[in-house]
Amino acid sequence: MSRAMIVLPAFIVAAVTLTADSPAALKDVAPPGLKIGVALNQALSDERDAAGAAVVVRQFNAISPENLLKWESVHPAPGRFNFEPADRYVEFGRSHGMFVVGHVLLWHQQTPAWVFAGEAGATVTREALLARLKEHITTVVGRYRGKIGGWDVVNEALDDDGTLRKTPWLAAIGEDYLAKAFEFAHEADPGAELYYNDFNLWKPAKRDAAIRIVQALRAKGLRVDGIGEQGHWGIDEPPLQAIDETLAAIHAAGVQPLITELDMDVLPRDPDMWGADLSKKMQIKAATNIYPDGLPDGAQQKLARRYADVFALFLKHGVRRATFWGLTDGGSWLNNFPIPGRMNYPLLWDRNLKPKPAFDAVADVLRSAARR
Repeated sequence: MSRAMIVLPAFIVAAVTLTADSPAALKDVAPPGLKIGVALNQALSDERDAAGAAVVVRQFNAISPENLLKWESVHPAPGRFNFEPADRYVEFGRSHGMFVVGHVLLWHQQTPAWVFAGEAGATVTREALLARLKEHITTVVGRYRGKIGGWDVVNEALDDDGTLRKTPWLAAIGEDYLAKAFEFAHEADPGAELYYNDFNLWKPAKRDAAIRIVQALRAKGLRVDGIGEQGHWGIDEPPLQAIDETLAAIHAAGVQPLITELDMDVLPRDPDMWGADLSKKMQIKAATNIYPDGLPDGAQQKLARRYADVFALFLKHGVRRATFWGLTDGGSWLNNFPIPGRMNYPLLWDRNLKPKPAFDAVADVLRSAARR
């Protein structure tokens, strides 16, 4: 069905119609060259969350899927693919003229155990794992050829010290698994943009390693368009200077800088919270769940300033896309990671789908840049 033939349901039309009280649309106030994106859960991409979907349509011109294109979701068993949720996600974006992102083709997490299993309990061979990788990428990317505009091809291949993470991909295939993933993706859709995606790229060793990897892949004649810094940051860390330097370095390397999974953790971080046992995690939860009844005004204003500061850096360094990892505070993964059951407030819309001061701060920065 062509876009011209699509008729929006009445509740969507009503929800996106501007009124005098409607907030500015981020996509409309952003300067040319910057896409404003959001990651969708399945309730949004299926439009079961009608109110949230209306906000997505009004505010954003790029979308990413939180989970439904990860290997465990789309390819759960050998020879079996589950495309229906992904088809609806892609159609949602295309029907509203959005840039549709595919996330993610190769990752060591959320990948079924069968992918790394060898025959009769043996270690999987290089040849077998490469064949599975090629089948997966060829099938998934090929299905959405010309429909998905860009793919996170490889996700989180680096440790913070800049060495390759010790994953089953590295162990079975060797270092060229990265090149193979990009090769297979480009073969499946030569028109799609291809990205390397990771977190903590504000750390110099990891940032420099990501740039070296991309430059080495390009030197082999492979297509790599961008480096995505996820942007799972805190309200105080990392320092703005570190973000500034990383974006500058990526841009100077001739690669698109992207912010792919942006949110701001407003809760205190305990260094033991990621690896603690359950008992210790419950103690940390009690100590760090400091806003169970809502975010106070002082913290709201601090979050707004933080978002304004980082968006100023995105504009300074020519970031091509900034994607928020989720729409509302209530839907954020940070409510349950790394400790379940805390109340977090990392995004621009609150639990009642109302824009926060941080929304206004981002809109003001974008509007000011667009006027220059």
